[in-house]
Amino acid sequence: MWQEKENRLNRSFQFTDFKEAFAFMTKVALVAEKLDHHPHWINEYNKVDIFLSTHSAGNVVTDKDRELARLIDTLYKP
Repeated sequence: MWQEKENRLNRSFQFTDFKEAFAFMTKVALVAEKLDHHPHWINEYNKVDIFLSTHSAGNVVTDKDRELARLIDTLYKP
């Protein structure tokens, strides 16, 4: 579940291995590129942590972040 703290939306995603995590990141990257709204993320083996905020709005959470979070959720198939 997404959490809003420190002016950004955060969520951790867990996968069985690195390949699944990387495939998920690739799908997210394609959606983010379409929206022209790119996440900050960290990948360590089978875990992906995503942080969303809108830089052009002063690094706060906006509707763009909520929309990207919603779309990311549709891509996550644990």
